[in-house]
Amino acid sequence: MKRIKQFFTGFKEGLKDFGGNISIVVNTILLSFVYLIGVGLTSIIAKIFKKRFLQLKESKRESYWKSLNLKKKKMEEYYRQF
Repeated sequence: MKRIKQFFTGFKEGLKDFGGNISIVVNTILLSFVYLIGVGLTSIIAKIFKKRFLQLKESKRESYWKSLNLKKKKMEEYYRQF
């Protein structure tokens, strides 16, 4: 009886380890696929359309803040902004 209990305890632990290893492999493959599709396609499309998400060139301005050009506009320009 003790040997049967020991067998099933070992079998349970072995299945738990096997499941953990399989989940690591599957998660790695799936996340790599999602990363390559998501980030890779975004990068390729951005390069095709020459879109820059970061401004990496150093500027010789005193400040890194962008000017918003918040000037007074005519009242008609404020209608239907979107």
